[in-house]
Parts: sequence; structure tokens; C-alpha cells
Amino acid sequence: MLLGVNIDHIAVLREARKINDPNPLDALGVCKLANADQITIHLREDRRHIHDEDAKNIIKTSTLPVNLECSINEEIIDIVCKLKPQRATLVPENRQEVTTEGGLDLKTNYKKIQKAIKQLHENEIEVSLFIDPTKEMIELSSKLEVEWVELHTGTFANIYAMLYGNLSNTHHSIKELELSREVLKEKLDKSKKQIKKASNQAVKLDLKVAAGHGLNYQNVRQISKIKSISELNIGQSIIARSVFSGLYQAILDMKELIK
Repeated sequence: MLLGVNIDHIAVLREARKINDPNPLDALGVCKLANADQITIHLREDRRHIHDEDAKNIIKTSTLPVNLECSINEEIIDIVCKLKPQRATLVPENRQEVTTEGGLDLKTNYKKIQKAIKQLHENEIEVSLFIDPTKEMIELSSKLEVEWVELHTGTFANIYAMLYGNLSNTHHSIKELELSREVLKEKLDKSKKQIKKASNQAVKLDLKVAAGHGLNYQNVRQISKIKSISELNIGQSIIARSVFSGLYQAILDMKELIK
């Protein structure tokens, strides 16, 4: 199982004080030493964490492949084509969101996504689509002729946190998931089966499969057991642990869990 380490939250910490430290660029060597397989960053339209200069320096400097997450905004796609990361993962964006809330709606935005994919491919950039794990989204991804899909695991992660974590007892409790343990267990099982089914379907259609969003040291094993998934992209939980254990050890701990 490959691990892409998302280093956005190093930039989040920097932007909390609007200063130059910590610099996400400094994470590259540590990620390499800890045997991460990929660097993942998200160049958002609002530049709330990673900035253009960050993306430029990371792509230029990294000895690991760089997976650049971005919206389908034409200006952003133009920037990505100039930066030339190894892969671009197209994701939905809502400026009011705290983090990405779901997968791309390939049906509604088909033509615009198709145009973005064509432009990226013309610049020799691999394309991945961040999608919800449904049959329709997998089929449309295949039709769009991308190399990768990344399955959104956020729903699974939220259910897991409400069932096995302490989230329900905090002000971050998810109201629509304030359900009985029995119901949450059923929902979690259904979510895992949906992810596995979508992953298997994608592989049959010659798509490479990644997964990510909300994965952490408690829930990741349930997803890493799905053999048709070949890569996980994980950020916040790794950076959060690194505050206490250091980034090198935090990556090693995650690698151990998903091997």
C-alpha cells in the first residue's frame, strides 16, 4: 500500500500566524527518509494554506512524486499545467467549507472536467478524480479516460469517529450521525462495503485506485485491507501526531499500519 503524505496542514500552522514558519518545504526530506511514497498538496482557489510559491518550490525540489489537488477552475488548471506535478487530483471546492466535503459531481460538471483533463494530459500530467464511491462515478471516470480515481472516505471516517471515538461528546459532534450504536455499526459496514465495491469496479475498468479523507491511526486499517486500493493519501492525522512525536515517527507509524 502506497502512502501519499499531505503536508497542507504544515502550511495551515504557518498561516495561523501569517509568518514564514513552519515551511512545508522542510517536510520533503523527512517524508523521503520515512519512506513516504508521494507528497500531496492542495492549491486551493482561496490559497488558505498552500500558496503558489509553495507549490512551485515543492514540485521543483521534491525527489518524491507530487500529487497536486486542485479545483477545475480554469485559472487554477492553467497554473497546474505550468507547475507540472506528476499528478493532478481534481477535487470539488466550496470556499465556505472547512475541508473538502465530498466527491466531484462528474455528471453535472462533465464537460468542464473533460476540458480540464484534456489540458492536463496535453501537459503530460496524470489525472485523478476525487469521487464518491458509487457505480455511476466510477463509470463516468472510466469514460473520462483518467489514470486514477481517489475514493472519498470522509463518510466512513465520520461514522467511525461517532461510533468509536469521542466525537459525539464534543462540540464537533455530527448532528445527523447522533444515532444508536447499532445503527452506526450498520452504517459503517455499509460504507466499507460501498468503498470496496467501488474500488473493485474501478480496477476492472483499468483505473488505479487511491483513497483518502478523514483517515487516521484508528480507522485506516479497515480501508488498507481493501486489496484493490493501492494508495492512501493522508494528511491531518499525520501532521497532528507529528506535533507530539515528530513527523518522521508519525509517518513510520502510519506506514506500519497500512503495510
